[in-house]
Amino acid sequence: MNETVRNLDATTAASWITSEEVQSWLVHKPLEILGTLLVALILHWALRKLIAKAADININKKPTRALSLVRSRGKEGTGRAAQALSDTQEQRRQARVRTLAAVGKSAAAIFVWVWAALAILTTLGTNVTPLIASAGVVGVALGFGAQSLVKDFLSGIFMLIEDQYGVGDTIDVGEITGTVEDVSLRLTTLRDVNGTQWFVRNGEILRVGNFSQEYAVALINTPVALSANTDEAIAAVKRAVEAAVKEPAIADVILDEPTVDGINAIKVDHMLIRTRITTLPDQQWFVEREVGAAILDEMQASGIPYPRPHRVDYGSEA
Repeated sequence: MNETVRNLDATTAASWITSEEVQSWLVHKPLEILGTLLVALILHWALRKLIAKAADININKKPTRALSLVRSRGKEGTGRAAQALSDTQEQRRQARVRTLAAVGKSAAAIFVWVWAALAILTTLGTNVTPLIASAGVVGVALGFGAQSLVKDFLSGIFMLIEDQYGVGDTIDVGEITGTVEDVSLRLTTLRDVNGTQWFVRNGEILRVGNFSQEYAVALINTPVALSANTDEAIAAVKRAVEAAVKEPAIADVILDEPTVDGINAIKVDHMLIRTRITTLPDQQWFVEREVGAAILDEMQASGIPYPRPHRVDYGSEA
């Protein structure tokens, strides 16, 4: 009797183990899950390597843009000025590539592991269609609730792709003008001339004026009295500008020969003589101050009259 019971138990156990459902849960499904995880790991690793390789190739690419700009503006081989401009542009490009590579790696990881999770749930017999539908509804709800956050991130991504500005640039974003101290996908941090630190959401930036990209132009408008001789005044401005740009501190930051345009405007009591000088990024204000001071000294030495306020005395009525 006992022998019969043992044989029956052995037969039952053998039939249970060899049943299709048990084989599926103990062998087939674990192997499928393991295969899915293995494919996800390999795919994740391959995408990360591909993105990193593409970023490295882009970073190690020989920079030519800045130097070609200097040559195109007429001062080939300007030494330290050309090298400084090239270094500035190269640092901006490399920082932008690294940030975009990090964003790409994060997006690849999300894509791969969401696919792996759905594939594993399907293997376990879970119907993922309602789950995907529910996720879509939740996504829409979150989209409405966090649309400003999504807008900030998307604006930050496009800002990086288009290289609108970078750390160290002086930009105008509407009500605020300052130097960029930090850039993230959500926020841009600025420091204005008064030392105030501003945190600006990328989605709220509708237009950007960049004073620091590639090159800048120093504009010096010199006021001269209407009674002055225009030829003598323009000649004095040219002498002052030519002497000023030969100073080492100024010569190292200009990219082109200065241009004195002549009379640019005539006002009620004075005229304006405009001078344009192409400079390295962020150096236009320094050049304006130095050249403006040199012009003032030359005008005074040459006896060119500056405009003065006039007082009109109408007298008293009889």
